[in-house]
Amino acid sequence: MAESGIMQGTLDVIVLKAVSWGPRHGYAITRWVRQTTEGALDIEEGALYPALHRLERQGWVDAEWKLSDNNQRAKYYRITAAGRRQLAVERTRWSRLSAAIAKVLGPA
Repeated sequence: MAESGIMQGTLDVIVLKAVSWGPRHGYAITRWVRQTTEGALDIEEGALYPALHRLERQGWVDAEWKLSDNNQRAKYYRITAAGRRQLAVERTRWSRLSAAIAKVLGPA
């Protein structure tokens, strides 16, 4: 499924989860999502970077320029305390939503 099938709020929570494990640059975030979802989700650059900038404006992630493993300059994003609180809110919301959808789609 391409990123275009992901709603904006969904992309935000996925990115927050990706950086909750530690600082990551954009490519590492997309790679983590692809690996974690076994290729079911693939976030395109055109959607990822606006989401990262939006999360940064909201104070949910911070960014810092560093050298990557291959000695390239890259912007690393890390979750903030406010971002961790938002991630907890979103996890609860997603748990409720997925349980409700499972009931709707379950056996009749």
